[in-house]
This record gives sequence, structure tokens and C-alpha cells, in this order.
Amino acid sequence: MTGSPHLLNVQVRGDGYPILCLHGHPGSANNMSVFTHHLSQQFQTLAPDLRGYGNSKASQDFVMADHLVDLEALLDRFEIPRCLVLGWSLGGILATELALRLPERVSGLILVATAARPRGSHPPISWQDNLLTGVAALVNWVQPGWQPNIELFGKRSLFRHLIQQHTAEAYRYIGDAAVPAYFQTSAAADRALNQALRAGYNRLPDLPQVHVPCLMLAGECDRHITAASSQETAQALPNCEWQCYPSTAHLFPWEIPQQVLADVDRWIGAHPDAVGRLA
Repeated sequence: MTGSPHLLNVQVRGDGYPILCLHGHPGSANNMSVFTHHLSQQFQTLAPDLRGYGNSKASQDFVMADHLVDLEALLDRFEIPRCLVLGWSLGGILATELALRLPERVSGLILVATAARPRGSHPPISWQDNLLTGVAALVNWVQPGWQPNIELFGKRSLFRHLIQQHTAEAYRYIGDAAVPAYFQTSAAADRALNQALRAGYNRLPDLPQVHVPCLMLAGECDRHITAASSQETAQALPNCEWQCYPSTAHLFPWEIPQQVLADVDRWIGAHPDAVGRLA
């Protein structure tokens, strides 16, 4: 049962055709800066903190469908009749749900490390994994991208399942956005997502209803949402381009940002209708 809309904190940048940028779990609007800093040079980007994340505080339990109520209210609040939606991980699931729920308001989808029937291949987590991850995150927060920390702790921590290319740039993104977002993600948000996953979330049968142009991007070594499950989604969408990046994982936009942004730019150029332009 969904309730009334939650007023979302939102970061707005730039001018032009609107692009709604949706973060994953755990996450916040800051996670989407790799996209919004670039895209806001040509478009208006709107990156909300979803309910229960970042500065969109939520103390009461909610269900995943409430996110869609909130996002529809956000579009109304900013008087946006139609937009391109870019979603990463959970944000990609919500982007697809928006296209199914409000087809007249979604002009295209850019789906990043996500799937309509998400499946993971994450190995069991040991106490050593958690300890090394905590140390790596703390040191990286104090001194982002410090190579000795990457070599000694980062590559042996759970970060090894989130990234494959342990660059200083990737660790700076982790320090600036991922770690703060982790601590700002509410228990209510955890419960809402876990409830949906336990129910066996699967929207593959409904994807033929999504006729807008789509771009699906995946990391070959993604353990959280496998590249195979992302490709399965891409194949079920009627008008979807598929791109899989070798030697990258779930946080690949932070591993190879220049390549990802170049592919996004190319796709937008090939699909002007996705951003309200005539061909």
C-alpha cells in the first residue's frame, strides 16, 4: 500500500531538456555527480535523494512503490512533462518502473548496472572482509585515493567486488560519495529493498511495453547485478543498445568515467528524440 508523496531533497544543475538521475542502494544524489557534472553542460539534471536516503529522511517504513509516488510528485513539482531518466543499480530499476507507470512522461532510459530481474554472484562475506573494508574506507575518507591504502587494504577489502580497476580516481569517488551515502541510508530503505528482493522482483515480462530508446551499460565483472542479468533485460527491451565494459564491476562509472560519458554522449546524439530534439 503506497502513501502520500515524500518531499525529496534534489540537486538541480544546468538548463535545457530535463534528465532525471536516480542513485542506487546505498546511495544519494552525490553518487550521480559523475553524470550530472557532465550532462548539466547541455541539459538540466535533477538528482534526488530517494526516500530514506541522503537528506530525504524517512523514519517510517515504506515500500518500493512509494519511490514512484515520490518521483511523480517531483516531476509535477518542477513542472516537467517529459524527461530522460538515467538510473544506476536500484535507480535503474526505478527508471524502468517509471517508464512502465508513466510512459507519456519518459522519453528514454539510460540504465546502468541494473536489471529487471536482478541476480548477483557475490561470494560469502567474512569478518576479515568487513574489517579490511572498514579500515580501507576510513583511511580513504581521510586521504582519498592514497595509493598505499589501495594496495594494502583496498584491494583486499569488499571494494574488490565493487571495482576491478583500483585507480585513485575511483577511490576518490568512493570517499566523496559512497561512504557518506552508506551512513545516510536509513534502516527503512534497507527494509523496503530487501522486501522487494525477497518477493522475487521480476519485470521482464512487462518490458515489451517500453518503446522508448534505451541504453543499457554493464560491468563485465559485476557481482552485485551480473552482466548476464543486465543483458537479459537489454534483450527484452524493444529498442535497447547494450554495452558491457571489460575488467570493471558495479561501480564502473567511477572506474572508467570518461569512456562511460563518451558512450552516453554518443547514444544521445544517435537518439535526439530521447532529449526532446528532432532527428
